[in-house]
Amino acid sequence: MDDRERQDALLELLNSTPVVNGLVQDLLADPEAARAWQKAHGGTGGAEERRHLLRARDILQGVVRGSQPATSLTPLLDDVVSRPRVSPAGVDWELRAPAPRRMAVEAVMAWSALQATVPGRLRPCANPECRLFLLDRSKTNKARWCSMAVCGNRMKARRHYQRTHPAAAG
Repeated sequence: MDDRERQDALLELLNSTPVVNGLVQDLLADPEAARAWQKAHGGTGGAEERRHLLRARDILQGVVRGSQPATSLTPLLDDVVSRPRVSPAGVDWELRAPAPRRMAVEAVMAWSALQATVPGRLRPCANPECRLFLLDRSKTNKARWCSMAVCGNRMKARRHYQRTHPAAAG
């Protein structure tokens, strides 16, 4: 998996608890759906792997939203080792994690890589009624919504209504 695929998998994981018709959904709550998601992202689809992945997702969501400190990720990295591997292309680091926790650890590592290379680009949607996240890959780093067509349009329409109907704003 390359960096872009890891970033996309992290974003999909973070966005697996959307609000649908006003209710928070968990797209990985169903074991079959979770198994399919895990396998599609290089996992085994096992129950223990899912348990660790969901724990990592929940903590990462809190960290990205700012409601939990980054140090809350520490327990997810217990028994994880990174070893150098030399090849003709140079030195890279091989991550060794207990098999059931590999996907969770990879999600944490993808978050860490984003923090190091493009800090502030992974963030929650600016719509307070939305639980989704966005990874702003734009040149200006000014994206605010997970979807301009959905959340962006709703927020702009709401602001327009409040400007044109001042009595409704209060």
